[in-house]
Amino acid sequence: MRKPMQLVFFGALALVLASVAAAGDAPAGVAPGDAAPAFTLTDTEGGEHALASYLADGKVVVLEWFNADCPFIKKHHLNHKTMNETYAAVADKGVVWLCVCSSAKGKQGHGQARNRYARSQYEMEFPVLLDEDGAVGRAYGAKTTPHMFVIAPDGTVAYAGAIDDDNSANKLGATNYVSAALAAVLAGKAPAVAEARPYGCSVKYAN
Repeated sequence: MRKPMQLVFFGALALVLASVAAAGDAPAGVAPGDAAPAFTLTDTEGGEHALASYLADGKVVVLEWFNADCPFIKKHHLNHKTMNETYAAVADKGVVWLCVCSSAKGKQGHGQARNRYARSQYEMEFPVLLDEDGAVGRAYGAKTTPHMFVIAPDGTVAYAGAIDDDNSANKLGATNYVSAALAAVLAGKAPAVAEARPYGCSVKYAN
């Protein structure tokens, strides 16, 4: 009896240790109400973008995690114009929209050339920032492409999650969560929905 009991004990211990290791490897992330992690990243054209600078200017900042080859990114950038249209509706209201690509070298969607072409292909008026080591993505806990964050001018996360309420690869949802969150923040209010489960491809972090 002793040997089977020992096997059960060590098997359970191994599962606990594996769970701890997995939790340690997962992006820590932020939730609505948290301070947005500061960052400075370079875009595909060599321009530098510092979150602190935009907040100092009183801007509302939208972050969209991006992978040009992900079907869910194509859904909202190519098959539909969700992102372009959402941005266009608030572009003159002090909103900055930044795509962030955390795809590591050798992974889907990686690289300056691929993302520079994507901006042209998808007719994007906002930049794609390169986060090749994944540090910014992990700081925010970005899990999917797209994964959206709306940051209020006071530097807190006002909304985090999906762009809309339909997680299929082609159909648009009835509710655009980011549009609703932006309307609330621009009116000085808290979004009615501050968090929604993101959907899409997994962010292609380095192993």
